Amino acid sequence: MALGVARKNIRVNAIAPGSVMTPLLKGMFGSEQAARDTVLPMIPMGRISDPSEIASLVLYLSSDAASFITGQAVVIDGGGSLRCALVGDQLAILAHKNGWESAVVYGCIRDSGDINGIDIGVRALKTHPQKSIKKGAGDRDIAVTFGGVTFNPGEYLYADEDGVLVSSKPLC
Repeated sequence: MALGVARKNIRVNAIAPGSVMTPLLKGMFGSEQAARDTVLPMIPMGRISDPSEIASLVLYLSSDAASFITGQAVVIDGGGSLRCALVGDQLAILAHKNGWESAVVYGCIRDSGDINGIDIGVRALKTHPQKSIKKGAGDRDIAVTFGGVTFNPGEYLYADEDGVLVSSKPLC
């Protein structure tokens, strides 16, 4: 898809950082330390990210600073946390202005009514009115798995109201 619209100066990216330290991740393993002991060996960066880092990634990819980034799958893995929103209307507006077609959020979004009015597909677990705390850090170019799907760097992501599909090659 990115190749098909690149000459029109439209960028197509999807988001997928690694594990995020959330109450759900801690609960899955019984404690924060157990989560770290289990998950860290699988993360090349050697650390687990924070939900606010995902918001920073969306902001960056939506900015002019990322104007040459297209055709990348970046999936937001909020660890399934329902404690705050990772994406809101302002990030969705920036994403749309920068040619994004969609974002998949393994966590919550806010401003869903406004986001529905923006020409961008956003899929998330739920909505939550509270913003995340932004710290400006994150992981990139790593595989993550949630919802039974593994998202690898360089793959193509397609989503609609019925679900999400990941492919190693473009389907259209």
